[in-house]
Amino acid sequence: MHLKFLEIMYRSHSCGELRASHINTEVTLAGWVQKSRDKGFMVWVDLRDRYGITQLIFDEERTPKEMMEKAKSLGREFVIQVTGTVIERESKNINIPTGEVEVLVSKLEILNEAKLPPFTIEDKTDGGEDIRMKYRYLDIRRNPVKDSLIFRHKVAMEVRKYLSDQEFIEVETPYLIKSTPEGARDFVVPSRMNEGQFYALPQSPQTFKQLLMVGGMDKYFQIVKCFRDEDLRADRQPEFTQIDCEMAFVEQEDILNIFEGLTRHLLKEVNNVEVDKFPRMLYDDAMRLYGNDKPDIRFGMEFGELNAVTQHKDFGVFNSAELVIGIAVPGGNAYTRKEIDNIIKWVKRPQVGALGMIYARVNEDGSFKSSVDKFYDQEDLAKWAEITGAKPGDLVCVLSGETNKVRAQMSALRMELAERLGLRDPKIFAPLWVIDFPLLELDEETGHYHAMHHPFTSPKPGQLELLDSKPGEVKANAYDLVLNGNEIGGGSIRIHDKQIQATMLKHLGFSEEEAKAQFGFLMDAFEYGAPPHGGLAFGLDRLVAILGGQETIRDFIAFPKNNSGRDVMIDAPAFIDDEQLTELSLKLNIQDKE
Repeated sequence: MHLKFLEIMYRSHSCGELRASHINTEVTLAGWVQKSRDKGFMVWVDLRDRYGITQLIFDEERTPKEMMEKAKSLGREFVIQVTGTVIERESKNINIPTGEVEVLVSKLEILNEAKLPPFTIEDKTDGGEDIRMKYRYLDIRRNPVKDSLIFRHKVAMEVRKYLSDQEFIEVETPYLIKSTPEGARDFVVPSRMNEGQFYALPQSPQTFKQLLMVGGMDKYFQIVKCFRDEDLRADRQPEFTQIDCEMAFVEQEDILNIFEGLTRHLLKEVNNVEVDKFPRMLYDDAMRLYGNDKPDIRFGMEFGELNAVTQHKDFGVFNSAELVIGIAVPGGNAYTRKEIDNIIKWVKRPQVGALGMIYARVNEDGSFKSSVDKFYDQEDLAKWAEITGAKPGDLVCVLSGETNKVRAQMSALRMELAERLGLRDPKIFAPLWVIDFPLLELDEETGHYHAMHHPFTSPKPGQLELLDSKPGEVKANAYDLVLNGNEIGGGSIRIHDKQIQATMLKHLGFSEEEAKAQFGFLMDAFEYGAPPHGGLAFGLDRLVAILGGQETIRDFIAFPKNNSGRDVMIDAPAFIDDEQLTELSLKLNIQDKE
């Protein structure tokens, strides 16, 4: 019975399974031909599946002539099935787990022939990104991509395990919902059944998870697809995956503790790294010390504000600036003049946008040499070094200008120099909570305020009154988890009172009618006993990438889109035919882009 069963199986073992203990065992394997080596009287074939590689051997002495010819005809990526005996390998390969054995083939069946692939299916491939994306199903056969997808699975399973153990319930929320303004543009879906009306795909399950709290679910999570039709940056996808969570009867501290626990669990289980501390940093301090709200704290180079020690001389550039800031670059005094000129060129790039950079060398003897010695003496420069924490052998880099712009410029410079100095080690993990974000953000173009997080975020207690007089100063009960300079998750305590929600929407420029049309369902629900609640969402793609020691998320997505939001493999998005448009009561009016 057992043998009969084996006969109809495609494989008795995987290609990564056989060891010396299997010698003299008859096995059946199936997989893809990685490569073959034909020595005339002997043919070796590397057979690959998801689990590994096993070497097959055919030789004139022990292999029938017909099978020998068949073995010689095998091309790369042919799908084959073999039966044979496991024997000891003469020249062992210590680099692979199956390297002590090979299979002497007694039966060979070609299950499917293959065209020559457009790039080599090996760890180091000759295929550029475009061609690999077009043939992504071939790219997935390569270990780096395959391992990344397995790694993603492992992370997702650990998330589910941890949250389930903490009594969170996974609940699916709908994908066909109503368009709501959450900061980005919605993808819209026309409906044949409801002519002229559109669903929207969710940017997040935000309102539904709040309704689940009203429904008494108490602790909810979901690993869920979200969609945003926005201009893409290098590491953004139009569809992405969130670990979405919400809890009732909690304060900010409860949420931070749970998700600190989740992050600690993932780092331990997936990376075998123990992290004790998750420091808390105020948003205002993050901006002041690092120039952005997701600082990488694996290294120092904190900003020193230099207005007081630079604006007392006749140097007009500094005197006219709203903010003068400097950083100390460790060991930067070793840079040649040419290297410093290159750094100045780098900050002047349009992407950074600085007009120039002033610097001061801190010599080993404690003296200083700056690019503005004409204006500043040794005493002045000593103060620059003190404020930036510069030591002998360091370089102080100084930028000046409008506060927000110069902070962003210095932040970009700090990260670039850290990269060059090798201070961003992917094996070191430095998590950080950034808390007390502003509730509102000013849109410089329109002069209007919009929600920094989303319209449902609660202001910190006692701050609601400031909305009328000082809207820009109102702080939110919002928090982000930052890991190695990347925001991996963010959330807030939500508004659970209809009146406060109505006030918030009014300040965001919604009329009463608009608020009712857009969010009436949520505000009505608040009247039926809504508990205090809050939550957060982690970006799974980015979290997986960082845990996997990468900055790019694309490698960890099975079928990603390119920078233009296209899937080049299936050629989507695509036009639909007139018949479908008529069914949907749609007419196209394609505008020429200027």
